[in-house]
Amino acid sequence: MSKYFTSVFFLFGLMFGFAQSNPIDTQPKDTAEYRQSYGLRAGIDLSRPLMSSLNDDYTGFEIVADYRLTNTLYLAAELGTEDKTKQEDLYNFTTTGSYIKVGVDNNTYDNWYGEQNLLYYGGRLAYSTFSRTLNNYQYFNSNRYWNTDGFGQGSSISEEFSGRSAIWVEALFGTKVELFANIFLGASIRMGFLVSDSDGGDARFPNLWIPGFNKVTDGTKFGVGYNYSISYFLPLYKKKKSPEEVSDEINE
Repeated sequence: MSKYFTSVFFLFGLMFGFAQSNPIDTQPKDTAEYRQSYGLRAGIDLSRPLMSSLNDDYTGFEIVADYRLTNTLYLAAELGTEDKTKQEDLYNFTTTGSYIKVGVDNNTYDNWYGEQNLLYYGGRLAYSTFSRTLNNYQYFNSNRYWNTDGFGQGSSISEEFSGRSAIWVEALFGTKVELFANIFLGASIRMGFLVSDSDGGDARFPNLWIPGFNKVTDGTKFGVGYNYSISYFLPLYKKKKSPEEVSDEINE
């Protein structure tokens, strides 16, 4: 009998020693892979077609796009064209041209896992080429004997001033919200600073309105703009995200 108990104790001793050298992991392992979608989002600005339909003196169209580089950083661009006629006190003119803006957006919104909404700030470097047409004008007449209003009749023959360009930078703040699967509605407000503008070698008619920048005001180089966009996100690939990062997002 003693030999039996001795054998049993010896067997338990071997099992205990094996358990000590190979501890049992009672914590479940999370083997799931969490992946976020990366790709291209492209659409159009809604405000320009709306203004085109409501205002006979304006025609415009803009394409918007962004490409996700990291978890929060996006490469972004806008490409557009505008045609606007303005009536000033003494003259009427039309500006026609196109523009491109390229920059980055940084998302500050903490999404839940699987969400892709944006609340962002960013910057753009913009370039525009355009021409201007002086449609008609009046001139001031110092001899008011025949013209009591003081303004003589000018020319109604249009004159084009081409080869004009402008460069500016923009700081912007905006948001993009997913309405349906991969369909986003966006809005942004922009503050532009005009770096340079060229008169195409003809300084007789200054640049008073620039496509993509809007009105140019005497004494300041700042301009304000905005857009309202609808876009579609095209997923191109998915990037693995660690469970720790997903847990941090959920806890936030």
